[in-house]
Amino acid sequence: MDYLNAFWVGGLICVLGQLLIDLTKLTPARIMVLYVTLGVALGALGLYGPLADFAGCGATVPLSGFGWALSEGVRESIGKQGFLGVFTGGVTAGAAGIAAAVFFGYLAALVAKPKDKA
Repeated sequence: MDYLNAFWVGGLICVLGQLLIDLTKLTPARIMVLYVTLGVALGALGLYGPLADFAGCGATVPLSGFGWALSEGVRESIGKQGFLGVFTGGVTAGAAGIAAAVFFGYLAALVAKPKDKA
């Protein structure tokens, strides 16, 4: 049942993103920012944690899950470090994802053969 919940929740998140692309004039970059911001907002309201518990990777792998991880990192860091945690918590919580994105982006840059768009 865990796989099924992850599949349909993650699929629903992706369908909503595709509908935003198809039905609005929002660019993919703005939709990505919207997803991260929505994850932070839902995490701050305490709504994304139960969704992540229910759907597992279906809710934590999309960009909204990254936003939730940032908000949880800030929340934990504020409890430990006080106001300084506002600045350090999100980066600490998202460090693994950020490092993976940089590493695999670098690998792709080594393998790809760039061409002019013209």
